[in-house]
Amino acid sequence: MDLSLLLSAGIAGFVYGITPGPGVLAVLGIGADRGRRAGAAFLIGHLAGDVLWSALALVAIIGVTTIGSFVFDLLGAVSGLYLFWLGWRAIRVKRNADGRIDIPVRRPLLHGLTFGMTNPKAYPVAVATLTALLSAKASALTWSMLPALLVASCLGGIVAYAILVAIIGASAVRKTYRRYEIAITRVSGLMFIGFALNALIHSVPGLFMPKRA
Repeated sequence: MDLSLLLSAGIAGFVYGITPGPGVLAVLGIGADRGRRAGAAFLIGHLAGDVLWSALALVAIIGVTTIGSFVFDLLGAVSGLYLFWLGWRAIRVKRNADGRIDIPVRRPLLHGLTFGMTNPKAYPVAVATLTALLSAKASALTWSMLPALLVASCLGGIVAYAILVAIIGASAVRKTYRRYEIAITRVSGLMFIGFALNALIHSVPGLFMPKRA
């Protein structure tokens, strides 16, 4: 098993978990309202959704390699474009006229489970992020690697969640986040664009250059 593949899967899981999005914004709101324990409960529930979507994403990624590298390159290009689009939207984000609305959450664990399972952006983001980091070694992916890659991705996500739990609930963090929310979102957009360029660099040439036997 190539350790660089495990590392890439772990980084993908970490980026997927820590990058500001619906789940991260939700846990920051819960942490600001009810503290670290409630935020941790939400993330534990949310992790179930992460495992599901990451597994489906890896099945899709490994599955296309059995069809041919062209399909994987095409998926990498599409994923790269999708990540670029998400990043572009993030760096252009503006505050809504209504402002931020905090909704009290009485059962953080159940809320996190429901949130993680029903997040419509989870699967495409998981596919795009994992593809961006695994595309450089597409030919090395096999079905036997699926469990190890899934574990590595989940461990990366757990590390990201541990960091979030460590910082949510602190008054300084809440104030800083609310003050620089726009800047944080734009930085996350730049991260997405960086991963998008990585995916495009490794996938686009394969669409136009024939593979040697």
